[in-house]
Amino acid sequence: MSDLSVSAANEPQAVVNTADIIRKVAWRLMPLIMLCYFFAFFDRINISFAKFQMQSSLGLSDTAYGLGASLFVIGYVLFELQSNMLLYRVSARRWIARIMISWGIVTALMVFVQTEWQFYGLRFIIGAMEAGFAPGVLYYLTLWFPASYRGRITSLPFLASAFSGLFGAPLSGLVLGHMNGVANIAGWHWLFLLGGLPCVILGVLVMKVLKDRVDDAAWLTSAEKTYLKSQIATQSPHTDTGHSLFGAIKTPGFLMLGLIYFLIQVASYGLNFWAPHLIRAAGTQNPTIIGLLTAVPYICRAICMVVIGRMSDTSGERRKFVCVLLLMVAAGFFAAGIFDKQTTLLIVALGVMGARA
Repeated sequence: MSDLSVSAANEPQAVVNTADIIRKVAWRLMPLIMLCYFFAFFDRINISFAKFQMQSSLGLSDTAYGLGASLFVIGYVLFELQSNMLLYRVSARRWIARIMISWGIVTALMVFVQTEWQFYGLRFIIGAMEAGFAPGVLYYLTLWFPASYRGRITSLPFLASAFSGLFGAPLSGLVLGHMNGVANIAGWHWLFLLGGLPCVILGVLVMKVLKDRVDDAAWLTSAEKTYLKSQIATQSPHTDTGHSLFGAIKTPGFLMLGLIYFLIQVASYGLNFWAPHLIRAAGTQNPTIIGLLTAVPYICRAICMVVIGRMSDTSGERRKFVCVLLLMVAAGFFAAGIFDKQTTLLIVALGVMGARA
């Protein structure tokens, strides 16, 4: 990356290197953001590991479990738009912190669930409390990184979600297998408690550690701030497009992108909510082994996140990568249906499904 010179007010001529600035900003922001994403995704998938003990404890059918799991998504969708509108008003940092604290508290309250209807109610509230988190994080990153770096930068939170499955799946198996009955608390209650409380702490850290905008970053020089803001502004030519939902709908390709993302999420939640069940139905009964095998799709996802993020930034051919990955997901789902009773081939199919970045 060539050195570029910029002049900052009241400062001598300074030499600013783009890659150095991006690296500095990334090291300041991304570890905490990735940790938040780690627990956000873990709190989405832990329901799939809690399924077996929870069904036994509450007397839930598979249909009731599916309904309760999906109520999270319904709450999320119903409050997504309102949450994103408030995010612009109160700042992304404050709203992300609010989201994490509130959803962490409600997730931890799952420890008190004793009936089917309590399960339904809290699942809906958890989704409502988390609404706007992912869009809020992505919007926050646009305030700090030029467009030419966003492919690899935005892949990092999703990489954290992959690591959440990679480490969270075996951890969930261990919690269910070894903490069931500890302090007279069921293993599946422990799972939600251990997933919820860290989110409250992380929400407080977001408020204290992150900054709202480039100008607030005391760890950047005036020259670095000026240059970074100019790069973000130069590479974001479509900022004056209005803020109405109707205006967004009229944007070419908006509805098509919405449909594509909807179908991606249907596939994603299908994997997240039912992968442990599929592995168990194929013949594996030990919770720890199920957790380890469930980590395979997330290993594939982690690798794919890094590789695809860099390749898409380098080539600029993002649509081609999306098409190939969606075809891989379709093939993985098809294979999982065929090999549902053969554990090895099922895991391979789940790995192909999980590789979508």
